Amino acid sequence: MTLAPTSSKPAGKETLDAHQVTMGEAFKVWLRVAALSFGGPAGQIAVMHRILVEEKRWVSESRFLHALNYCMLLPGPEAQQLATYVGWLMHRTPGGLMAGGLFILPGIIAIMGLSWIYALYGKIGFVAALFFGLKAAVLAIVLDAVLRIGKRALKNRVLVGLAAAAFVAIFFLDVPFPVIILTAGLIGFAGGKAHLAQFEVGGHNGKHSTEEHLLGDDMPAHARPSLGRSLRVAAVWLTLWLAPVGLLVAVFGQANVFSPIAIFFSKMAMVTFGGAYAVLAYVAQQAVETYGWLQPGEMLDGLGMAETTPGPLIMVLQFVGFMAAFRDSGALSPLVAGTLGGLLATWVTFAPCFLWIFLGAPFIEILRGNRALGGALSAITAAVVGVILNLAIWFAVHTIFVQVRPVPWGPVAFDAPVLASVNLWALLLSLAAIIAMFRFKIGMLPTLAGTSAAGIALYVAGFIS
Repeated sequence: MTLAPTSSKPAGKETLDAHQVTMGEAFKVWLRVAALSFGGPAGQIAVMHRILVEEKRWVSESRFLHALNYCMLLPGPEAQQLATYVGWLMHRTPGGLMAGGLFILPGIIAIMGLSWIYALYGKIGFVAALFFGLKAAVLAIVLDAVLRIGKRALKNRVLVGLAAAAFVAIFFLDVPFPVIILTAGLIGFAGGKAHLAQFEVGGHNGKHSTEEHLLGDDMPAHARPSLGRSLRVAAVWLTLWLAPVGLLVAVFGQANVFSPIAIFFSKMAMVTFGGAYAVLAYVAQQAVETYGWLQPGEMLDGLGMAETTPGPLIMVLQFVGFMAAFRDSGALSPLVAGTLGGLLATWVTFAPCFLWIFLGAPFIEILRGNRALGGALSAITAAVVGVILNLAIWFAVHTIFVQVRPVPWGPVAFDAPVLASVNLWALLLSLAAIIAMFRFKIGMLPTLAGTSAAGIALYVAGFIS
């Protein structure tokens, strides 16, 4: 299958219209993107921009940013959805499936392998020490995400106020994460519709690129929306997503671990705005306190796995599903149950991502430059900064302190650390990771490797067990 752009160019001038990208050529490029998809959404999006816009010149700057803006408004990992969007623009549904599927395949394989190792050996010697070190670097990485996203998103006092309000709501008042995001989106939508400057999104003004790209600013024929196509897409992808969930509940009820996994992660797929960092605090609270699938420190271990492997950080949910089923395997082998639980969590997490793109992208293509959508995006991104700050504090408390105690005060309730329970080595490693990343600008992967090696060294020296 090939792409033939429809935009017209001056006669006699060699343009990219003369070139057609086959599915085989696209496969190689998307495989390259997948192999380089380390470092969280910012790094992954930067890799795609460099390859797709600057190197291959498949996509214009304005179209790339428009697609990114839409993906940031969606629940789920924006980088994976952006790959799906561009793949769909170029090669219709098969291209979207290839691009989005390849983007998550390395992470599925890597997280599954690490989950096996963790389940079998995670509490033994060197492996436990390695994850002890990983937790310290994860705290620094989350703090870096707060500052990086905040610098980009909080352009004025209104957006700073939204971020602060989101933090107070989730940290002190225990307001559900979906309510925070929905409220922020409505505020931003209204602000954008009213043409308030505080809610304008920079970098995308609907301007056409002056450079030639395979996909410029014209709309491919298959990207035009139609009611019939939308109904077919919705029917197919809702069935693929929800039929396994309904079948599990109908056959087994709530008596096995797989039905709660399917239902819980299907709900998460609807509310994971802002990527893994923004939703992990909510997932951690539910998985640890409500379902009892994990211990608090194990969420940090899972995020450490996701940070050190290619693919979206939301792949940590596969680890959660694995451990949940591994510990409640019923008649199955624990490893078999864990594998099925991890794959089930992955399926109900990512199947909706394809639905959002294949169903919504045609309509979004005709809304490029819409101020109301841009305002919603800016407000949601600001709120996400406050939610990630909540996550950073949650990680810090559970990484550095062995014990926490609830502090109720009227409508306010939060977990406070027991200062006497401080883990000195965890504190020192966390400080070292923060200094390495913020003072000396050492990258994420070297910092993770360094703190992991330090954890093993502390174990060998007998300082931790």
